[in-house]
Amino acid sequence: MSTAQARADRTPATPEQRRWRNAVFVVFALSGVLLASFAARLPAARDALAIDPGQVGLLIVCISLGAILGLVVAPAASHVLGSRAGMAGALAFGAVGLALSGLGATLWGNIAVTVIGLGMLGLGNGAVDVMMNVSGATVERRIGRTLMPLMHAFFSIGTVLGALLGAGAAAVDVPAWLHLSVVAVFLIVVAVIAVRFVPDREELPEEEGAVGASGTSAALTTGQRFRRSVVARIVVWRDLTLVMIGVVMLGMAFAEGSANDWIALAAVDDHGTTKAQGALVLDVFLVAMTLGRMAGGPLVDRLGRVWAIRITAGLGVIGLLLFILGGSPAVFVTGAVFWGLGASLGFPLGMSAAADDERNATTRVAAVAMIGYLAFLGGPPFIGFLADHVGILHALFVVLALVLAAFLCAPALKMRSYASGADGSASPLSQPNAAERNG
Repeated sequence: MSTAQARADRTPATPEQRRWRNAVFVVFALSGVLLASFAARLPAARDALAIDPGQVGLLIVCISLGAILGLVVAPAASHVLGSRAGMAGALAFGAVGLALSGLGATLWGNIAVTVIGLGMLGLGNGAVDVMMNVSGATVERRIGRTLMPLMHAFFSIGTVLGALLGAGAAAVDVPAWLHLSVVAVFLIVVAVIAVRFVPDREELPEEEGAVGASGTSAALTTGQRFRRSVVARIVVWRDLTLVMIGVVMLGMAFAEGSANDWIALAAVDDHGTTKAQGALVLDVFLVAMTLGRMAGGPLVDRLGRVWAIRITAGLGVIGLLLFILGGSPAVFVTGAVFWGLGASLGFPLGMSAAADDERNATTRVAAVAMIGYLAFLGGPPFIGFLADHVGILHALFVVLALVLAAFLCAPALKMRSYASGADGSASPLSQPNAAERNG
C-alpha cells in the first residue's frame, strides 16, 4: 500500500478519540506550565533565601532528581491507579510541590521546605511525563495520524505561558508564593477536568504481561503488579531496538539540553555578542524547535519516522557545524535555527516508537525517558567540564557526535507491531502495510 493510499484509507477520528487527543494536548501544556512557573520566579526565591548561584544550581538539581524518581514510579503508579487517576494524581502532586516551594522560599524563608517542594514538583512532572506520552502514543495509533510532535509543541507552548504568567506576576509585584499557589490550584482543577476524556486502564491494552491465573490483570494484587513492573523495567533492555531508540533519545535530549544552557553563553563568550543578543540567539533556537515540532506531524505522515529523524538529525549536524565554526552572526544564527530544527523531533518520536509495543508501553517509555532525563541532567555539566579545558564551542563537538549517532540509529524508530508470547513477553512482527509511512 502506498503512502498516499494509507492516508486516503484512514478512518476519520471518532468524537471520543478527538476528545482524548485534546485532553492529552492539555496535559502536555499543563506539564510545561508546571515546570516554567517556578523557573520564572527563581530570582525571587533566590533573593528570599539569600543563596549564591551554586546553591541555586543545587535547587534546580532537586527538580531533576525528583523527575528521575518520577520516571521510576510511573509504571507502577499507572498500573495501580489507571491512566486517568495516574495523570491527575501526578499533576496534582507536582502542583502541590510548586505551591510548597513558593511558600517555603518566599513566605517562610525555609530552604528545607523549598527542597521538598521542588522534589515533589519534579517527581510529579516526571511521572506524568511517562503517562501522557503513553496515552499520547496510544491515541496517535488509534487516529492513524502522527500527533506526538504536536503534543510536545503544546508542552513548549505551556512553558512559554508559564514564563509569561511569571513575568507578569513579577512585574506587578505579586508575591511569588501567592502566584505559585494560584497556578497550583489552576493546574489541579484543569487536570481533573481534562483527564475525564482519557480512557482508563480497563479501556486500554493490558501491560507488562500482567495476566493472572484467571486471565485478567484484575486477579493480581497491588504487590504483584508492583513486582511485575520492577522485573519488566529490567528485562525490557534485552530489546536491541529499544537500546537504539535510547541512543536517538540520548542524542536529541543532549542537543536540546546543551542548547538551553550553553548556546547563549557561547554566543557571548565565543562569538562576541552582547548578553541581550546572546539571549536572542537562544530564543531563535527555541522558536525553531517549537516550529519544528508543530510541523513534525505532517512530515512524519508523509515520509515516516525514520526519514523524519534522518532529515532533522542531518539539519542538527549542519546547524552545530555552522554554530561552532561560523564567524559572522548570519552564519551562527542560521546554525542555531538548524540546530533547533534538528533537536525538535527526536524526543517525541522516540517516545512514540517506544510505545509501539502496547502491552509494555509504560515500561518502555519510562526506560527511554530515563535516558532523556539523564541527558538533560548530565549533559550540560559535562559540556561545562569540557569547556573549562577546550572552550564551549569545541566542547559542542560532543553534541554533534551524539546527534550523528542518533542519525545512524534512526531505523530503530520504524513502526512495528508486536505479538505476545505465552509468558507475556512481546516480539516484533513484520511491518504492517498501513504503517508504511513510518519508514
